[in-house]
Amino acid sequence: MADGLPAEDFQAIRFRVGVDAATDKSDPAIWPPEHPLHPDVCGLHWGWQSGYVFLAIEGHWGKANGFSYHLAGAEKPMLVELPIRFSGARSTTVRLGMDIAHVLGTGEVVREATSTHSRDGDTLAPILKERVARSFRVNKVDTDFYQPLVAANSIKAPASGLPFALNISERLPKVNLPDDNPLTVEGVALGRRLFHDSRLSKNNAQSCATCHDSAKAFTDGRAKSIGVDGDRGRRNAMPLMNLAWMKEFFWDGRAKSLREQVLMPIQDAHEMNEKLEAVVAKLARDRDYPAQFNAAFGTTNITSDRIALALEQFLLTLVSQESKFDRAARKLDTLTPQEQRGLQLFITEHDPARGLRGADCFHCHGGNLFSNHQFMNNGLAPRATDAGRMEVTGTESDRAKFKVPSLRNIALTAPYMHDGRFATLEEVIDHYNGPLHRTRNLDPNLAKHPESGLGLSTEDKAALIAFLKTLTDEPFTQISKNQ
Repeated sequence: MADGLPAEDFQAIRFRVGVDAATDKSDPAIWPPEHPLHPDVCGLHWGWQSGYVFLAIEGHWGKANGFSYHLAGAEKPMLVELPIRFSGARSTTVRLGMDIAHVLGTGEVVREATSTHSRDGDTLAPILKERVARSFRVNKVDTDFYQPLVAANSIKAPASGLPFALNISERLPKVNLPDDNPLTVEGVALGRRLFHDSRLSKNNAQSCATCHDSAKAFTDGRAKSIGVDGDRGRRNAMPLMNLAWMKEFFWDGRAKSLREQVLMPIQDAHEMNEKLEAVVAKLARDRDYPAQFNAAFGTTNITSDRIALALEQFLLTLVSQESKFDRAARKLDTLTPQEQRGLQLFITEHDPARGLRGADCFHCHGGNLFSNHQFMNNGLAPRATDAGRMEVTGTESDRAKFKVPSLRNIALTAPYMHDGRFATLEEVIDHYNGPLHRTRNLDPNLAKHPESGLGLSTEDKAALIAFLKTLTDEPFTQISKNQ
């Protein structure tokens, strides 16, 4: 973490792999129990008074051949210098990677000798140390603080697999991840593969990703999605992002968890139209899936429940938090005057009696998630027989209420509304500008507006659209099955 630095720009970072000579020769018993140099913590003290191992590279080569390289000795330190631009005026996390293949010379080192311990007269250790200094690279530079998810939510250690490092900005609300399905590298990878596997459908031609394309913020660009048999559904494919904060899923909220939601499209006759037992049988015949389920869950037994848990893990990693709006909030970018005007309209109440003339968007789309996750009637003229939330609750007051979607990446998710009736953002804003279809179920924050509408000017509408486009998260759209 680049904290405590002078508030100036930096061009590079330089660090030493190992400790200085005085520390290397000091008594290891002086360090408190949790200190990184305590022998039981680092596991890299040479023993007695002979010093520390700065880097241990151990493993297997081929079927049964091992290698063990211990690099030590502070007299010839491994100094690394990497070009990188960042500012000490803001919180910055630099993530580094190391190419072990470069250190091992793609095998030539192992063929020369299977061990070195940096003793006097050792000719291999200096070569390896020089390679180590050139094996590091800058993977990523983050300019944000992230939530301590494990500590904050008491997530249990996974029964199998390595914990998945999910970075969620502290600017977003605190989140509770499922205790009984901790994210692992193996579980997320399995879920990603399942998400893109067309064998989850009846005709082996449609995957989850068919209707949820990352380039379109995990939507499909259709007013209503088309299933494996050519059937057109009755609702628009919802974007998949920031799902960890949601408690109900689908436009009508009929699913109460992600693991419940992911199995529904597979079985829906108008979507993937497949039986879960058939999906399990197809995956069990795959050469690699049993091993992947074993890595993720500690068993090669494939079940629909484990399919759901793996998909849930992958979907929970789809966090959108790197838009221009987010960068501007961290002082890394600047909104244009038009975008600023759009933001002011977005967060301003429309209350002419008190001199306030705004677009009043924030009631339903406020906060950094840009959704209140509620079910609202937003003044659309009813069509066909879709009763919305009422179909789940049976309550008349829920008629024609639908889930409020997030506005993040809204410029990528056309067409809009639960039935895809609006093709453009301009049409959406014209709808809210009024007049609205007024019923007893109309959301009060819309019903309080004059029947004639908000009276937004052409310039106001353009400013709102300019602001909404700042919510596009380009890194999020590049998420793919190969990550």
